[in-house]
Amino acid sequence: MNIQPLLDALDIQEDAARTLADELRTQITELQARLREAKTHLDHLAITRKTVTALAERLPTQTASPDPPEHPDYPRILASSTRPPVLSGLVMSAKPSTTNCCRRTSKALAPS
Repeated sequence: MNIQPLLDALDIQEDAARTLADELRTQITELQARLREAKTHLDHLAITRKTVTALAERLPTQTASPDPPEHPDYPRILASSTRPPVLSGLVMSAKPSTTNCCRRTSKALAPS
């Protein structure tokens, strides 16, 4: 009985397993480096949170919200800033069109 083909097949499988183990070790090393970086980043974030919290505790507390500016046109300005802009002269089509989504009205073409 010739066992050489069996030994050759075992050699191939051992080489493949060895290569896989080496690749996995490389990935583990890379992942450990990434893990160290992530832990460092978390540590820095914790320090930042602690610093911001300490600074926030030193700020004076506000008891009331500030009053709106004293200006006669403030209500009108506020109202106009909360409305959507008006696109005069353009009318949206009720059904979708492949050529034009908007058309001008004859009123928009008339001189002002």
